[in-house]
Amino acid sequence: MALGLLIIRLAVGLTLAGHGTQKLFGWFGGYGLKSTGGWMSSIGLKPGILVALLAGTAELAGGLLFALGLWLVVAAVLVVLTMLGAIAAVHWRHGYWVRQNGVEYNIILIAITVGLALAGPGDYAVG
Repeated sequence: MALGLLIIRLAVGLTLAGHGTQKLFGWFGGYGLKSTGGWMSSIGLKPGILVALLAGTAELAGGLLFALGLWLVVAAVLVVLTMLGAIAAVHWRHGYWVRQNGVEYNIILIAITVGLALAGPGDYAVG
């Protein structure tokens, strides 16, 4: 059980952190803060750079905390708020499936982070 929880935390947490670094620094094929902020402004999320900074920071911090199993409830709140914002701003109108840019990925991240926050991080965790 402990190893399974660790694998889930690492896969989900590091993926979330990677998404944050895409927004903030342009790593892993991302666009960085300026371009991500410009896109966010173009879809009505203003000021775009501030929104991109908040979203990227929440994904990076939430993902790292989740991966470490540290402050899991805080990590889940950061992830849930960010994913709800993404759903409301972008994905909801596209339906469920990620192939059509829908909410599938966001819902799965919410379910996993909330589920683990309720269940606990397991034995192999920092916190």
